[in-house]
Amino acid sequence: MTAGAGVSVVLAAWLVLTPGGWAQAPTTGSTPGTLTVFAAVSLTDAFQELARGLERQHPGLRVQFNFAGSQQLAVQLEQGARADLFASADRRWMAYAEGRGLVAGEPQLFARNRLVVIVPRSNPARIGRLEDLTRRGIKLVVAAEAVPAGKYSREALQNLAGAPGFPPDYARRVLANVVSEEENVRSVVAKVQLGEADAGMAYRSDVNRSAAPHLRVFDIPDEFNVLASYPVAVLKEARNPDAAHAFIRLLLSPVGQGVLQRHGLLPR
Repeated sequence: MTAGAGVSVVLAAWLVLTPGGWAQAPTTGSTPGTLTVFAAVSLTDAFQELARGLERQHPGLRVQFNFAGSQQLAVQLEQGARADLFASADRRWMAYAEGRGLVAGEPQLFARNRLVVIVPRSNPARIGRLEDLTRRGIKLVVAAEAVPAGKYSREALQNLAGAPGFPPDYARRVLANVVSEEENVRSVVAKVQLGEADAGMAYRSDVNRSAAPHLRVFDIPDEFNVLASYPVAVLKEARNPDAAHAFIRLLLSPVGQGVLQRHGLLPR
């Protein structure tokens, strides 16, 4: 990170943490009522903080969330669930919603995320490096392939296959150790945290304050990792489009980007 970038991040975080910070977030008047947001579960902590700030900016506004896997949210919307805003953990499920005529306007990219490998703090399987995930008897938990994190996990494992120090069949051998496929990343983290698995693949942002003391984290080198892209869009059936647009403006603002980064996400 450059010195200038570091100053920007610190400034954004300061704006959020100080009482006057939210006054500098973008606002265009009052947007009362309820804002319903369907968002990928990996956004839970950051979006809840942003919602509290938006509610302070707009007295009378209440933000309610449905956090789940992006694939679950897209299908719920297709089946008639009503929401104002959809934030996906990948472009694929946003494109799915667009293809079914659910999205108003052009989706906007607001954040990125990276994958990590997590193990319980006690590390009973004695995993010390990524290569150890191929050992027989390792109990690995990942997100299902339909889930963005599951798709990214499999791509990252394939990227590692044949890299220096990794066997050509690395991905196959690691996936042979999968004992459970989850519907969202938080479930992966929970199983590893509880010791129900020896290792898991999750987003960096999901190793939050409550989970971090119970986990050890192994980074996947950037050249083999897969960056998750997060698009957001207002929905055609939105009951409160003004509030939805206000939330997007906040997401894209320096204040919003600072909140996302403090919760482990990468800037857009």
